[in-house]
Amino acid sequence: MREVDPSMTKRWRSWELYHQAPMPMVTIFQTLDITNLMRWQKRGYKMNMLLCYCIGKAAQCCEEFYLLPQGERMLAYDQIGISVIVANAQDGINSCDIPFTDDLETFNERYLHGTQTVRETCSDLTAEDCMMIGTSALVDYEVDGAINMYSGIYNNPFLIWGKYKKEGEKITLKISFQFHHVQMDGREACEFLKRLQEEVDEWK
Repeated sequence: MREVDPSMTKRWRSWELYHQAPMPMVTIFQTLDITNLMRWQKRGYKMNMLLCYCIGKAAQCCEEFYLLPQGERMLAYDQIGISVIVANAQDGINSCDIPFTDDLETFNERYLHGTQTVRETCSDLTAEDCMMIGTSALVDYEVDGAINMYSGIYNNPFLIWGKYKKEGEKITLKISFQFHHVQMDGREACEFLKRLQEEVDEWK
């Protein structure tokens, strides 16, 4: 992680417009077809891990994910990661940061080890050298979408989803994607969601 001059980035115009806005977060809702992931879940992988992996695969192709506004600073990262909200052993929640890697088995190992550690220790696991993409899975509930809290402290992009839905042979999942307007515009956000669906479709 390093600090960069916003005027030297492609996000300079958005920085000027939105970095001091009282509520600069934008949320887009999308319905994913996750039928392919369900087939892979039957091979022993957790659905949440598979979806987090696809999010990382889609995000790493979007240069906007490597820049993040933080107060009066613009931070640049060389690596992204996925942050997972974990239900801990004391009926609370903690976050687990997982550095992303293209290698599925390595990412799966990081996911399983990290989430288990957080669950047992009831402590956050952080990876400060990664630009984290937050996720929260409310898998027991059917939700049409969610807008995350915006406090001005956590500006990272965040995805939330609930329970998947079966429609004949098709399985769908509604997600919400919240992002800081300095980091990206609606077009880039929609391109990311399009790539996310394409990554899910790759799993034959």
